[in-house]
Order: sequence, then structure tokens, then C-alpha cells
Amino acid sequence: MKKIPSFTIDHIRLQPGIYVSRKDSVGDEVITTFDIRMTSPNEEPVMNTAELHTIEHLAATFLRSHPQWGERLIYWGPMGCRTGNYMLVKGDLSSRDILPVVIETFEFIRDFRGEVPGAAPRDCGNYLDMNLPMANFLARKYLEVLYHITEDRLVYPQ
Repeated sequence: MKKIPSFTIDHIRLQPGIYVSRKDSVGDEVITTFDIRMTSPNEEPVMNTAELHTIEHLAATFLRSHPQWGERLIYWGPMGCRTGNYMLVKGDLSSRDILPVVIETFEFIRDFRGEVPGAAPRDCGNYLDMNLPMANFLARKYLEVLYHITEDRLVYPQ
């Protein structure tokens, strides 16, 4: 079997950043999939499911409510490897195009206190698997990358 494109990225050289993973045409629209890479694969510990699940709830809620991006967001969800998330957006976009909204999203996660949206038995199939303090910490850590992002953290390593 042929490797899918995401398995051809050099995960040894990949660092935290925002990367265009793929672009797909759906009718007249382009859907851009972004790799929101929060940790360095195979170097740093992966994120635990509780904090990644919390980040998912907070990011999806924030982005779907965003006045500019809410209608364009198709999906936000965790990577199986637990080193980041995927963000699918309507439009033919670059990593730099979404940098401001990703910063806003992670500032929201960093500063969020209180009840995590959707963290109730009626709303979520695994509502107890949440860790808000660690989600706050990881958002703060990722913002250090985003605030000073360089081109090599916006385009996959070759």
C-alpha cells in the first residue's frame, strides 16, 4: 500500500508550529487541513488524553463561535499520536493566514477558567477525561512558539 501524505512528513525534524497538511477540493470549495503541532514528535512526551480532550472542547467551542472563522471551520480534533490537532477550514489558505486566529484560540485556552463546555455526561461520551490546568499550561507553552513563529515552523520540513 502507498503511504498517505501525512506519513511522508519527516517527523524526526518536525517541530511545534502550524503546517498546511493538505488541500482538498469539494465542489467549488477548497478545504485546507492544518497540522496544529503542539509538541515535538518523538522528542517530547505526548499530551495525555485528558488535556488534549479539554483543548479539543475549548478550541472547537471558541472557533465555532468566532465571528470571522466560525462559519469557515469544518473540524477541530486531536491527532491520534497526541502531538497536536487538526483544523479543517473552508478556503485555500496558508499557515500564516490562520496564525492570528490560532493565537486567539490558544490565548482563550490559556486563560479559560470554570466549567469546560460540553464536559457533562449528557454532552460528551467521556466527560470525566478532562484536565483544565494542564490544558492551560500546554496552551501557554504553545503560545511561546506562536508569538515568535518563524517560517520553518509554518512549512513542513523537506
